[in-house]
Amino acid sequence: MIKVINVNTKIATLVKQYPEIKEIMKDLGFKDITNPVMLNTVGKVMTIKKGAQMKGIDIDKIKETFKLHNFILEDTHE
Repeated sequence: MIKVINVNTKIATLVKQYPEIKEIMKDLGFKDITNPVMLNTVGKVMTIKKGAQMKGIDIDKIKETFKLHNFILEDTHE
């Protein structure tokens, strides 16, 4: 089943809704996502889009990786 998520949704919200994205994001270079303290603090204000910009990770690579795991990333404002 394909799941659609927004790159502007807070990471903590996404992980709560789809716990499996924690591992996907860790593999993409978002290592701090596995730290519960970071997830519960920074994760409440950080989005996939902002995190990609901060870490210099290509958003298209993120979209392709998520697609392999049956996620479609949208970029709409919340």
